Amino acid sequence: MYEPPLISLADLNQENGEKYVSLCSAIGEAAQGIGFLRICDHGIDPALVESCYQQAERLFSMPEAFKRQYYIAKSSNHRGYVPFSEKGDYPDEVNRNYEAFDLGLDLPYDDPDYLAGNRVLGPNVWPDLLGFKGVISEYYRQVSTLGRRLCGCFEAYLGLPAGAITSQMSKPVSQLRLLHYVRNVNTTDLRSVNMGAHTDYECLTLLHTRNEGLQVMTQDDIWIDVPVDPATLIVNVGDMLESWTNGIFRSTPHRVLNLSPERFSLPYFVAANYDAEIKPFRQLLKENEIPKYQPIFAGEHLERMLTRDFPYLRDAKLRAKHSRNSRLAFPMTSNPFEDRMNGKVA
Repeated sequence: MYEPPLISLADLNQENGEKYVSLCSAIGEAAQGIGFLRICDHGIDPALVESCYQQAERLFSMPEAFKRQYYIAKSSNHRGYVPFSEKGDYPDEVNRNYEAFDLGLDLPYDDPDYLAGNRVLGPNVWPDLLGFKGVISEYYRQVSTLGRRLCGCFEAYLGLPAGAITSQMSKPVSQLRLLHYVRNVNTTDLRSVNMGAHTDYECLTLLHTRNEGLQVMTQDDIWIDVPVDPATLIVNVGDMLESWTNGIFRSTPHRVLNLSPERFSLPYFVAANYDAEIKPFRQLLKENEIPKYQPIFAGEHLERMLTRDFPYLRDAKLRAKHSRNSRLAFPMTSNPFEDRMNGKVA
């Protein structure tokens, strides 16, 4: 059975040396193939990761009334608690049953984008739990730094100028999710789908999980199980990186099965700045080649997909559809990067 490659990042600090070039090649080749890989020796302290899980477990074990104080719909910039009832409509979901807590770059309350009504930039919502903010903030800091460095590896592998990608991540719409899947007590088919097949909307995802259940779709449209190893992070390419590379890298469909009675995970979505224009880099196009992808803007693509996936945002869009100034006023569409899954989600 095929497994996503496992790559050590021990040489990530040897920038510009031969070992670094070799590392970038290994990472790039994996992204150019299945679009999924696993990384070890990534430098994030296992004790910090364990502390994140402890904080997530504390939060999700709290009474519903406590968690509802931080309901994401109460936030103006998509931060906070996502209850079991707040879900998208993926076609292959059978027993969708998970809750989450969503965070992003923690900006001050006087940030101009936040004051202007930006839906995905601004301050985080923090639950009143001792130690929660400190632990989760530190993990966000470390994993976001790692994500940018991996994007630097992609620049090197693709022969792009240094900063071609990373310079557009100075104020990113990157998100961190604390996820808690619970298998429905009435579920008898343990290979039924909890979170349906989808691609990730950003550039890159760095995922830590301690429980099995994640599957990815190969280029041959076959679902394979991703091995679980707490010492590794799972990395997958998202929509924006596929567009930026004109399809050299592949935004890989994936889903979560009900293999575990309970499953926790920590996905971090590496994104660009809100106003970053995502279109194929000219350096990656052959002479007179027509780009395969139309330009999109990072923030608008993310908002459009979040509006599709979150009922509270869909309701807000309906209420604001006649407002010219609303950032939710753009039309709803399907995700073109997920079209490859049509008829192949079973």
